[in-house]
Amino acid sequence: MVHAEHNRSKNSGGFVLIILGALLLFLAPNIYQDMRELGTMSLIGGITIGSMGFYLKFLRGRVKKA
Repeated sequence: MVHAEHNRSKNSGGFVLIILGALLLFLAPNIYQDMRELGTMSLIGGITIGSMGFYLKFLRGRVKKA
């Protein structure tokens, strides 16, 4: 079929991961003020989840395949 690429679903959930990562990044230091280890882990998790979402949403289609 000529338009098979056009008919594919492009929803990868990247935008949801970006929002979840941003929420973790901004809210975690305020919620876990007493437990520094948990706050640090949630900051690292927010950055990781947000970067995975950014890759899925914006960079996945632009990476050249060798």
